[in-house]
Amino acid sequence: MLLRRALLTGLISLPAISRAFADEPCCEPCCGPITSAGMRLAALLDSMDVEHRWLPQRHVDWQTGLADQPADFRGPDTATHCSAFAAAVGWRLGVYLLRPPEFRLTFLASAQSRWLSLAAAQSAGWRRVESWMAAQSLANQGQFVVICYENPNPKRSGHIVVVRPSLKSAAALALEGPQVIQAATRNRSDWPAAKSFTAHPGAWPNEVKIFAHEVAALAD
Repeated sequence: MLLRRALLTGLISLPAISRAFADEPCCEPCCGPITSAGMRLAALLDSMDVEHRWLPQRHVDWQTGLADQPADFRGPDTATHCSAFAAAVGWRLGVYLLRPPEFRLTFLASAQSRWLSLAAAQSAGWRRVESWMAAQSLANQGQFVVICYENPNPKRSGHIVVVRPSLKSAAALALEGPQVIQAATRNRSDWPAAKSFTAHPGAWPNEVKIFAHEVAALAD
């Protein structure tokens, strides 16, 4: 009310209002700054060109995302490639995530989710993360962070996404979770995590898990 009255009487200007809103805590980044390691992570993720590689309904090389079969190939491992993309990110970062040839691409996301919960993954440097804020903060610091869902139906696929550095606000984080990059039915380079799991009813937010791994190659 006071703000409206001041505007109507000309006591403050529109630029002053803009600056006031910019200073509001709700509009500040939720999870700390993006460090130089976080910037290098963001650059690496963007360089992978996920919106043009790891495309659905194509058989792809899991490391490069490039099609390795003709466009009319209808064999196995052609649906979507979230798990192959996540594994390829890990490969580039020097971090192991369950991948071919140990496991085939079909149902790999659920297998990755199961593996990340095992002692073998903990021994390999993975650890469980318990909050959206921690997930986004760790990605901003250049850590490899994934959000994954194991489908309870062994005949249906799970899903996995990679958290990307972002300066989103606390309000946006609470509403839509961290910002992610994914291969899916539609590949996205910068997308809210909550929207990434809509094809898996019941998954978001309570049935997904978050895991993180430090990345020596990106360390400040």
